[in-house]
Amino acid sequence: MERISDLTLRAAHIEDAEAICAITALPGFLRGTLRPPFPAIAGTRKWLESVAPDDLNIVALTAGTLVGNAFCRRFSGRRGHSAELGMGVHDDYCRRGVGAALLGALVDAADRWLAIDRLQLTVFADNAPAKALYEKFGFVLEGVMKRYAFRDGVYVDALCMARLRG
Repeated sequence: MERISDLTLRAAHIEDAEAICAITALPGFLRGTLRPPFPAIAGTRKWLESVAPDDLNIVALTAGTLVGNAFCRRFSGRRGHSAELGMGVHDDYCRRGVGAALLGALVDAADRWLAIDRLQLTVFADNAPAKALYEKFGFVLEGVMKRYAFRDGVYVDALCMARLRG
């Protein structure tokens, strides 16, 4: 597949709730998340409204169409040097550079602006493309969580991955 040449990233806006909600309902996107099917726009809007000042929530757009979103949520207290990442890409735009652009922007902001030393994430064990992308950005496997979640009628494992700065 051809990489998207006009991809732009920006902060997510409350007005993006409908578009984000629509992509989270797509089969491939949904399969990689803990979200239940049939997401409600009100829940997505509430999630967008709850972003803390030190957190990042960004979207990727091409030709005015929202094709992905990602977040970086900083922990507090003695874990303030750490943050959790999450992201997803519209089913029709996978493997076209959207995930790499989103992840690259979050890693860059964590390293250069937020002084975050540890980035961590959880990915389903059967999501080989996502795991490969995370590894490209320096994330390493820290552990396996057996029967982590119920998805599509069965329990599935998840991987804990992290990236330490420097």
